[in-house]
Amino acid sequence: MSTGKEELDVDDELVSDEQEEVVPPPEVAKTNLAKRRTIDNLLEERRLQKQLSDYDFDL
Repeated sequence: MSTGKEELDVDDELVSDEQEEVVPPPEVAKTNLAKRRTIDNLLEERRLQKQLSDYDFDL
């Protein structure tokens, strides 16, 4: 019977390790999303500046 309890203790430790590994990815996703938004904003700004420079100001 003591062998069965030891196996359960080992299984509990494995489950806790797996749960800890699941936590970090959402932080990475937030960082990637923030980087993507920054890049999108820079591209939008560049596009608008190009349109402004190409605009004909002759009235």
